Amino acid sequence: MNSVNDSQKELQELIALIKKLRAPGGCPWDRKQSRQDIGKYLLDESYEVLDALAENNPRHIQEELGDLLFQILFITEIASESGEFSLADVMAAIKEKMIRRHPHVFGDVKVNSVREVKENWQEIKKKERGGKHPDNDLFGSIPRSLPALKRAQKITTVAARCGFDWQNADEVLKKLHEELDELARALQKADGQAIEEELGDIFFTLVNLSRFLSIDAEAAATGAIDKFLRRFDYITKQLSTRGRSLTDATLDEMDALWNDAKEKRM
Repeated sequence: MNSVNDSQKELQELIALIKKLRAPGGCPWDRKQSRQDIGKYLLDESYEVLDALAENNPRHIQEELGDLLFQILFITEIASESGEFSLADVMAAIKEKMIRRHPHVFGDVKVNSVREVKENWQEIKKKERGGKHPDNDLFGSIPRSLPALKRAQKITTVAARCGFDWQNADEVLKKLHEELDELARALQKADGQAIEEELGDIFFTLVNLSRFLSIDAEAAATGAIDKFLRRFDYITKQLSTRGRSLTDATLDEMDALWNDAKEKRM
């Protein structure tokens, strides 16, 4: 299926399916769900889409996009039931917004670079807020539900645009060493609250360092996790070939295998 008519038919059938799940005599679990309940799954499905995109597996991408679309349509159906808005309202609103924010495509505005596109986008967003000065709510458009590292990087990027920033990466590194010293002092005092606070400051400073180095902090952390999993899997498999398990192995054995995996650049 690839035609517009096929897509419309499948969309209508999927909406009808959701309506049936929600109708009297439908599924008790689906009937019980609220927008907030489904919202909890929305993030999970979004992350699964990102995983599928990283794998670059078309079949998996298709499946995960379907799961995400189902959650979006489900939330829309709940809103439609209460008369708040319909799927048509959702689609019309986003269509109008995209036309409004792309005057260089749908209007007579001329742009010469991606930077100008972004500047125009921000200016249009400001007008959409009723001309309110952005200083009144600098960080209001950054969702609280974002992963902490991503949220921190977005917040510090906005602050940097206002001039609240270090001059270079060396200054951030100096700050990182200061924060590490403060953590060491908190550890000496065994002050649990101070330890947590200082660790948070270290993470936040590392995010700023990532920004100065033009590295996505969330992606860097994900890469480190994936590397750990690959190397730990190598340890497990190597031990298995020797007839040993993780519980049987000594720390020295596991360290040696870890270093072996590291040398193999796993």
